[in-house]
Amino acid sequence: MNSAKTGTFDDLVEMTPEDLRPVIRKLRALVLSIDPAACVVVRLGDRAATFGVGPKKMSEGYVYIMPHKAWINLGFFRGAELDDPENLLQGTGAKMRHVKCRSLDECDRPALAGLIRNALSERKRALDRD
Repeated sequence: MNSAKTGTFDDLVEMTPEDLRPVIRKLRALVLSIDPAACVVVRLGDRAATFGVGPKKMSEGYVYIMPHKAWINLGFFRGAELDDPENLLQGTGAKMRHVKCRSLDECDRPALAGLIRNALSERKRALDRD
């Protein structure tokens, strides 16, 4: 892990606009409902929480939650490789993609849970951790 300042998820919630705090909490609950054993690392310098099969952000992380002023990004480190039949993923990076969530209803989309499951499966396969 790098030397960036780490903290708790509650610290990240405190950095989130108040009207989006229910959204960030719901996204965390969604990820943990799919992967209760996720390794969660909150990097306050990045203003993000990484969920992974281990603590290494880029090699073991599969999804991150990052608050913005008007939405919460649910980001996928290898999103460009994921099947996205509902075209939820945004971004133009070589690997990373994200979904902007502005409401609790947007967190309930079944396709969002499917993306998380696929991202987790991809990381486990890539690192041979089942």
